Amino acid sequence: MRDYGYSEEGQQTSLGDVKLWQRILQFSAPYRLGLSCAVFISLLITAGTLTLPYLLQTAIDNYITASGLTTATRFSGLTNSAVAYAAIIAAVFFATFGQILLLEWIGQSVVHTVRQCLFHHLLHLDLPFFNANPTGKLVTRLTNDIQNMNEMFTSVIVTLFNDLLRLTGILILLFLMNGRLALVLSLFVPLALIITILFARIARERFRAIRTQLARLNSYLSETLSGISILQLFGQEERTRKAFEELSGEYLIRTIRQIKLFGTFMPLTEFMSSAAIAIILWYGGNEILAERLSLGELVAFISYMRLFFQPLRELSQKYSVVQSAMASAERIFQLLDTKSTIPEPALPAALPDMEGKLEFCDVHFGYSESEQILHGISLTLQPGQTVALVGTTGSGKTTLVNLLIRFYEPQKGTISIDGVETRDMTLQQLRSTVGVILQDVFILQESLLANIVMDTRTSREKVEKLLCRTGMDRFVQKLPQGLDTPIGEGVLELSTGEKQLLAFARVLCRNPSILVLDEATAAIDTESENILEQAITDSFKGRTSLVIAHRLSTIRRADHIVVMAHGRITEQGSHEELMQLSGQYATLVAMDLQSDRN
Repeated sequence: MRDYGYSEEGQQTSLGDVKLWQRILQFSAPYRLGLSCAVFISLLITAGTLTLPYLLQTAIDNYITASGLTTATRFSGLTNSAVAYAAIIAAVFFATFGQILLLEWIGQSVVHTVRQCLFHHLLHLDLPFFNANPTGKLVTRLTNDIQNMNEMFTSVIVTLFNDLLRLTGILILLFLMNGRLALVLSLFVPLALIITILFARIARERFRAIRTQLARLNSYLSETLSGISILQLFGQEERTRKAFEELSGEYLIRTIRQIKLFGTFMPLTEFMSSAAIAIILWYGGNEILAERLSLGELVAFISYMRLFFQPLRELSQKYSVVQSAMASAERIFQLLDTKSTIPEPALPAALPDMEGKLEFCDVHFGYSESEQILHGISLTLQPGQTVALVGTTGSGKTTLVNLLIRFYEPQKGTISIDGVETRDMTLQQLRSTVGVILQDVFILQESLLANIVMDTRTSREKVEKLLCRTGMDRFVQKLPQGLDTPIGEGVLELSTGEKQLLAFARVLCRNPSILVLDEATAAIDTESENILEQAITDSFKGRTSLVIAHRLSTIRRADHIVVMAHGRITEQGSHEELMQLSGQYATLVAMDLQSDRN
């Protein structure tokens, strides 16, 4: 597939990729009847538009300049011509109005379908994809790029057909009316086409420059606003203002260049149109004097020539729209063609009654080929056992959890639950078996109950019993409407500790066989921690648990402690055994006790 450019990086574009057009039209296939109606309306509009100059000709030749007619006959004929002229104008108006409504409906429907397909596809892509693609870029695909595709249906596809049909019809009519005069005027056709194509190419380059600079401007604006507190703290307002002024000034310069180009092309087109009319008046006037051309034919010629240059102006503008829309379509289809690196198994394993035995066998992983994070991790968690992972930042603890829930795949080695490899499970099977409580908690703009239940069908009564059993009902009782309290940004924003309690209730609602806590209590207040302590104690009973924590209270609760450093297991054993070694674990415990005293 070719690069259709107008991208943020500014690559060049090229039209003519049949496969890309086929994919665009696939989305419009359900609206074939509507598009056919739009094309048929185009024929009516073109026929009506091209009939108007002919009516002028007949009115002039048959009723104004014709000799031997009575005044009443002339008046009656002109009245009929005027009524017919007005009727055709009205018909063209209503046909155009209907066509616009139809095309807008088709365009918006296609855009809606594409947006839904793209969003659905994004929801099922893996975490490495989102790490490699900034959020702003993906939002642009779902908004600006899809809106550009809408232009293809509302102002390009059928409109281009209209213009090309009109140009062809005008040339045919001109030759039928007077071949000699049409032949003279046809000299303007290649000149007009050359100027139009030249304009389109220059406009493409300048439009690309504007788009590239706008992307830089938006990127800088986004970064600046997200870090405004740091800028103000270190007094960088003036430097930031100057940098933004420079970017904005360059955008203004590029925009003015585009305006100048349009300001040159439009008068040039008008000049050619006026020159063509001047030739018609000179040559046609001589033809009238020689009685080889009627006055009505001359007027019709002038009208047709004015109609001829109008589509040329529109075609040059629509060329840029087509380029931009094709670029957007290419980026959208590239995104739709992106495959997840975490595929679902062709034949999912039939899971036994899960006991919760978790095994890591010689697991190797790196986020890039040059930087390995995990080096041959082998670890077994027996059913009902609580294992704590400890180590300094960057030792690979969270990476191990990400591999367990298949945010990433190991480059070597296997991870299995009760003897079944995780890659042989569907993601739904795996993530209902393994419950993960992260430090960052995502909140839906809904009630507390909806945030706890999520995709499960847990009844309200079961949720209430779960909260009472784990002691988290104390947290709910403080809320204005209990479980029905709307939460989220702009409504009731929960504290860090309350979010952790919500995350814990959300996971326990699934009743997973394996529970993973990734720094879940690292930054919560004392009151929330006290509530969470009871929930943790209750939840660990009879459930395999993997805990990543710095706090000594959480670590001591574990049956087995694993110490990691630089992607390897360096020590493991009970708290007492590891303290006797006086190694890395003992150092971490000493640092934790020291921080508590401070």
